[in-house]
Amino acid sequence: MTGTTPQLQPATRAFLARRLGHFINGRIAAGSDSQTSPVFDPGRGIKLMDVPRGTAADVDGAVAAARAAFDKGPWRSMKPNMRSRVIWKFADLIEAHTDILAELESINCGLPIGAARAGHIGTSVDLLRYTAGWPTKLTGRTIPVSSPGEWHAYTLRDPVGVVAQIVPWNGPLMMAAWKLAPALAAGCTIVLKPAEQTPLTAIYLAELAIEAGIPEGVLNVVLGGAEVGSALSTHADVDKIAFTGSTAVGRAIAVAAAQSNLKRVSLELGGKSPVIVFPDADLSTAIPAIAAGIFSGAGQICTAGSRLYVHEKAFDRVLEGVADAANALKIGYGLDPATQMGPLISEAHLARVAGMTENAVKEGASVVTGAEAIGGDGYFYRPTILADLTPTSTIVREEVFGPVLSALRFSDDDLDAIAAEANGSPYGLAASIFTRDFSLAHKMAARVRAGTIGINRHFVGDSALPFGGFRQSGWGREKGEDMFNAYLETKTIAAPL
Repeated sequence: MTGTTPQLQPATRAFLARRLGHFINGRIAAGSDSQTSPVFDPGRGIKLMDVPRGTAADVDGAVAAARAAFDKGPWRSMKPNMRSRVIWKFADLIEAHTDILAELESINCGLPIGAARAGHIGTSVDLLRYTAGWPTKLTGRTIPVSSPGEWHAYTLRDPVGVVAQIVPWNGPLMMAAWKLAPALAAGCTIVLKPAEQTPLTAIYLAELAIEAGIPEGVLNVVLGGAEVGSALSTHADVDKIAFTGSTAVGRAIAVAAAQSNLKRVSLELGGKSPVIVFPDADLSTAIPAIAAGIFSGAGQICTAGSRLYVHEKAFDRVLEGVADAANALKIGYGLDPATQMGPLISEAHLARVAGMTENAVKEGASVVTGAEAIGGDGYFYRPTILADLTPTSTIVREEVFGPVLSALRFSDDDLDAIAAEANGSPYGLAASIFTRDFSLAHKMAARVRAGTIGINRHFVGDSALPFGGFRQSGWGREKGEDMFNAYLETKTIAAPL
C-alpha cells in the first residue's frame, strides 16, 4: 500500500505527544528501569513512540495498589446503586471520547475507523451500560436447611479480590471492556495488561476511569510483554487472572496460576470456527455473512469463520460469491473512511500468515483468490480463499489468525457425519449454520461443539449473550449474566435459631 499521512484530531495528537507509561494508583508512572518497547502503526509500518517495558517490580507496585484499594478502599463497600452510577458515567465518558479512542485504536492496531467507532467502542459502551445495571442484582439467597432444629441460612456473593486481566492486540479497547465491566460491577480491583503492541487505549481508559469516579488503585495498567504476564500469573497477591490470547499462552498461565496460589483462571483462547452451508441456504444472506465472518478485522478475530463446509450442490456458487466479495473489499489505511479491511498487526505476523498459506499450497491446496502480500507501506495481505483441501490439511487444523478461508465440500446428508467434520478441531469457540430449514439448523447446532453458534449469521455479539469456548478455546464466559461467575465468591452463612 502507498504511504498515508494520518489526519488526527488535535486531542489525539496531544495524547500521542505525551510521555506515556504505566498507570498505577491513579497516575501515570515511569517504569522501574529504563527498558522500553516500541509501539507501531501497522498501516504505515512506522514507530509511533516508545513506552516503558514493565518488569516484575512494576507488577508488584500495581498489585500492591490494587490490594490496598480492595482491602481498605471504598469501591467494594460502595452502595451498589452508586457503583452502578460510576460505571454508567465511565461508559458516558468513553462514548464522549469515541473519536479520539477510535483514532488511537485505528493507528495502533489497524482497525478501519468505522469498525473502531461502532463495532468496538460502541459495543464497549453498550456492555458497560448493560453491566452498570448489575451491581444491585448480584445478590445471595436464603436456603431452607434440613438439619435438625431451626436455622437461618443464606449466601452472600463477595468480590473475588484483586484480578489480573491480560488482553490481546486485536481490538484492545473492546477486549479490555469485556473484562473490566464484570470486575468493576462485582467490586474487584484490577491490574490490566494490554498487549505489548497495543497499549494506547488502555492508558486512555484508565484516565477516563478516574474522571468517572472510580477510586485510585481500582484500575491499574502495567505495560509490557511476557515478563509482566508471567509475574501476574504467579503473583501470590492476585486472586484471579483472566486472559484472552493464544491457547499456548493460556495453557502456560493456567499452569503458573495452579503452581503459585491456585488463583482462579478464566481463558478466552484460540478458534478455528466452522461455517456450515446447506444446499437450501439463502445465498444472498450467506455469502456476505461468510465474507464478513473471515475478512472482518483482516481475519484477526478469535471467532473468525475460517473453515467453510459447503454442500457440493452449492459449493461452486458459494465459492464464487465469497471470492467476489473478497475481491471487492477496499483494503487500506484504517483512518480512510472507505477502508473495509486494514493491515495485519506486524511484519512478523504478516510473514506467519503468508508462510502458512504458502505451506498449504505446497500441501496441495489451490488458490481461489488472494494468497499474497500487498507491497508498500504497512503489513497488508490480500483476502485469501483456498480450496482442494482435506480435513487433515495443516491450514484446516491450525489457527491462521489472518484473512484466509479454507473451503471444503461435503456430500453427506448425515448430520452426525457433518458434525464430526466441524468438530474435527481442538477448538470450540464459535460456529455458524446456513439453511432455510430451522429444524435442521437447531439439530445441527445441538451437534456442534462450540460456545457460540449463529444461524444464518456468523456471530451475534449482544451484551446479554454469554461468550466463551468449549475444549481448547477456553474456560468460563464473558458478557451476559454468566460473566460474573469468575469474579464472585459464594459465602454460606448458617445460624441456629
